[in-house]
Amino acid sequence: MSLLFSYSLSLFFFFFFFFLNLHALRASPDTGILSSEHTNHHFTLHGTRRYVYFTGKPRWVRPMTPMTLTYAFSPDNMINSLSLSDIRQVFKRAFARWASVIPVSFAESEDYGFADIRIGFYSGDHGDGEPFDGVLGILAHSFSPESGRLHLDAAETWAVDFGMEKSPVAVDLESVATHEIGHLLGLGHSLVKEAIMYPNLKPRDKKVDLQRDDIEGVQALYGSNPNYTVGDLSESYISTNLAVDFRTSRQSKWANFILALIIICLCICN
Repeated sequence: MSLLFSYSLSLFFFFFFFFLNLHALRASPDTGILSSEHTNHHFTLHGTRRYVYFTGKPRWVRPMTPMTLTYAFSPDNMINSLSLSDIRQVFKRAFARWASVIPVSFAESEDYGFADIRIGFYSGDHGDGEPFDGVLGILAHSFSPESGRLHLDAAETWAVDFGMEKSPVAVDLESVATHEIGHLLGLGHSLVKEAIMYPNLKPRDKKVDLQRDDIEGVQALYGSNPNYTVGDLSESYISTNLAVDFRTSRQSKWANFILALIIICLCICN
């Protein structure tokens, strides 16, 4: 198999994958779509890894190292089904997971207006141009650095303990929080199914452990936490030699998709 053919075939499947997951953000009860991350959708896929960045690789920048980012919960946009205490503990653990691998710490603030990261639960059209769609479908969305907005769909049945919450469409809040924080830090959706940044989550599934793909992606943006070691990590993906910049707008993505098809056909004919 020629190198050109291998590259074209990889390109074909890459754009096919992202077409399904970024432009068909709807869910059946057994295949919840986790989130949609928002910016001008231009990502970079790296040569031997599957992690993805936003346009220009935006990241948080502060004069102090290690930096500290503050987060706060909206006083007007929370939910009654979970206590604020439970929600705070979930996010504290989710932030700590990312902080354990990069030189960034997170501190809760009482000042929602001036916090770096602002968290709230919203229903339907809530003023950011990205309306939620009710139960399942889009569970949450967040914005690239340094926007700091993290919105969760208030219509979901959010759970912190599946032993207590018996709904068949319950969604694990900690799994979604961990995923969305990855977006806030600058990561897009990953191609690796085991990764936190993979875009799909089924109801009643819990997925909170950072995988190697997540860690290497965020460390490429911020560097490594000096106390972090890689010894306990397991390989969660198969490395590839694919490296391509692409844009997920409908027009340019289709152009690349068609180009890949043409190259594959030419290689087969020759």
